Amino acid sequence: MTTTPPADPRIEAVAARLKEAAQKRAEAYAPPTDWQPIWKRPRKPKSIKAKKEELAKQRKRLKAAGVRRFYGAQSRRPRPRQNRIGSAAARRDARALSRMRHSNAWLW
Repeated sequence: MTTTPPADPRIEAVAARLKEAAQKRAEAYAPPTDWQPIWKRPRKPKSIKAKKEELAKQRKRLKAAGVRRFYGAQSRRPRPRQNRIGSAAARRDARALSRMRHSNAWLW
C-alpha cells in the first residue's frame, strides 16, 4: 500500500515557478513563427559599391593565383647548365669528341 505525502504548499510553489521558468526558456529558444532557413530566404540585393569591392577582391585573388601558377611552372622547366655562348662551345667540343670516338682514326 502506497501512501502519498500531504501536499506541501512550499514545494508546490517551487514546482510551479520551475515549470513557468522552463516554459519561458522554451519560448525564448523556439524559432519564431515566420522563421525560414537561410537558404530559403529571399536574397538581399547588394549595393553597387559592395559588388565592385567583391569583384575587385576576386580579380586580385585570381591574378595572384595566375602569377603563382606561372612561377611554379617556371621553376620546374629544365634550364641549360651554361649560358648560351658557353653551351654552344660545349656542344661543338662534344660533337668533335664524339666524331673522334666513333671514328677509327686512332687505329692509324
